Amino acid sequence: MFLAAVSTRPKKEYGQHFLHDPNILEVIGRLADLGPDDVVLEIGPGRGLLTRFLAARVRRVHAVEIDLALEPALSDLGENVDVVFGDALQLELPNDATKLVANLPYNVATPLVVESLDGLPNIALWCVMVQREVADRFFAQPGTKDYGAVSVLVQLAAERTGFHAVSRTVFRPQPNVDSALVAFRRTELPEAYGRIKEVVTAAFAHRRKTLPNSLALAGAASREEGAEALAAIGRRAETRAEALAPAEFVALEDALR
Repeated sequence: MFLAAVSTRPKKEYGQHFLHDPNILEVIGRLADLGPDDVVLEIGPGRGLLTRFLAARVRRVHAVEIDLALEPALSDLGENVDVVFGDALQLELPNDATKLVANLPYNVATPLVVESLDGLPNIALWCVMVQREVADRFFAQPGTKDYGAVSVLVQLAAERTGFHAVSRTVFRPQPNVDSALVAFRRTELPEAYGRIKEVVTAAFAHRRKTLPNSLALAGAASREEGAEALAAIGRRAETRAEALAPAEFVALEDALR
């Protein structure tokens, strides 16, 4: 009933697909393991369906929305909800949040998750709705087509705790791609995670090249340094980034350093 009263149309430039089916909320609540002491960060609340669900179950909700046209829909969410309008990739996000629970806008889902891994150190659990192919990438295995930089960075910071395929019918408008809920819990970040992040990004920057060549093209190390570092961890110079497991990138960074 509430959704029908809001005339704002989803905007393609913001990757908006609003949650429409309340049945999915209980799945989110279960995967997010919501509790009364939680402080939740929600990015892209849209019309507030999930926001209201969260607010009734946790201590505080910080909601960040880029679309000012949605302000009327988000004006009366309860005393324990703070709504900030702006670009979540540009704003200084609240560092007291303990969980990130959101139907993430498709066009910024990956960078938002990656930046939160070390940028929001108090986040202990993520439960995010993303495109199915993005969800598959988060915990893809080495040597597969889905495995890439985001796979390594997420797996170095967290372990998956839940997964739920989501029907297109829960959204308005219905997207042209499949979606999934994926939940993961923080583990201990390796030392020098920032430097490891740079090495991983450079290693996959030219994924068709050998890893030493990709590092060199990205300016992270010379080809010779890359080959020597690979040899130090027991890998051949012809190795590509997609062959290395996440833990091997930790060893690779150490060898380069």
